[in-house]
Amino acid sequence: MRKFLVLIFSTAILVGVGSSIVWLLWLPNTPSFDENHSLHIPRGSSFTDIVDSLESRKLINNLWSFRFVASTTGWNDQIKAGHYAFSSKQSNVSLLQTLRKGLQTPVSVRIPSGSRRHRMARIAASNMAFEPEDFLAALGDTALASSLNTDTLRLFSYMLPETYQFYWLTEAKDVVRRIKNEFDAFYEHELASEAAKRGLTHEEVVSLAAIVEWETNVDAEKSRVAGVYLNRLRKRWPLQADPTVQYALIEMEGHTRRLFYRDYRIRHLYNTYLYQGLPPSPITNPSPSSLRATAAAEEHNYMFFVANPEGGHSFNVDLRSHNQDAATLRRHVAEQRRKRASL
Repeated sequence: MRKFLVLIFSTAILVGVGSSIVWLLWLPNTPSFDENHSLHIPRGSSFTDIVDSLESRKLINNLWSFRFVASTTGWNDQIKAGHYAFSSKQSNVSLLQTLRKGLQTPVSVRIPSGSRRHRMARIAASNMAFEPEDFLAALGDTALASSLNTDTLRLFSYMLPETYQFYWLTEAKDVVRRIKNEFDAFYEHELASEAAKRGLTHEEVVSLAAIVEWETNVDAEKSRVAGVYLNRLRKRWPLQADPTVQYALIEMEGHTRRLFYRDYRIRHLYNTYLYQGLPPSPITNPSPSSLRATAAAEEHNYMFFVANPEGGHSFNVDLRSHNQDAATLRRHVAEQRRKRASL
């Protein structure tokens, strides 16, 4: 009887120990939540820092068990920096295996179209470990630009607007390098053939598409706008593109504003009212739709266009018709101002 009791007692102890081990290692220790929750571990973080982050973000139900398993296995010294996404009801083993193996979850990096450098840098850095200044420095890195077959005046314009996936700790230079390579592949696959038919070089397509990007947000008319500018270039007319004047103002004053007649006389190399041909470099990073529209620019005889009250543009072959449409627009703008003033 005594041996039987000892056996039962020993079995109970083993079951208890086994249950404790199972609980410590494999039972859920993250809360129940609908979407994955993120944890960012900077380089140089200690295990204490990591536990504090888990606690502050309420990602662990039982911190003691997590610490115990991490310390007992030695995995607390093997945790890799990076961004991790934890799902609902993960075990200590699952969490620690993810962290020690560095099984990071990529983050999204969005590159906005028709952007200015500082805005792009701010948005690109928003989900990354680097700062906006790091991104700007990468765009201005002459060695990096040279390795990517361009220069620092043009590198910014090759930041193809798209949402990319990167690991959180990726350096800004590597982000810029990858996006430029993505642009090159996009150009070769979708634009090169059409551009060649129109006798346009790689640089001409991007410079012209950048003007189209700021000229209209109506995708359906972008190809026609590009065609107008190509007609002017072929006839050796000045482009007279308002976006280039706006760019000159940004360079001089640091911000955008309404254009006045005096602005068209600004002595600035990007002012295409005064200086013939394309500007010295692209004024922004054009969207895929602007790039496609420019590479496959519409062939027509239009030489003029002006905004219309419907939100698009009216296109004309001769100056007289253009002036009539411009007068219609001025009357519409004046009427809208009177209505606003009467409110």
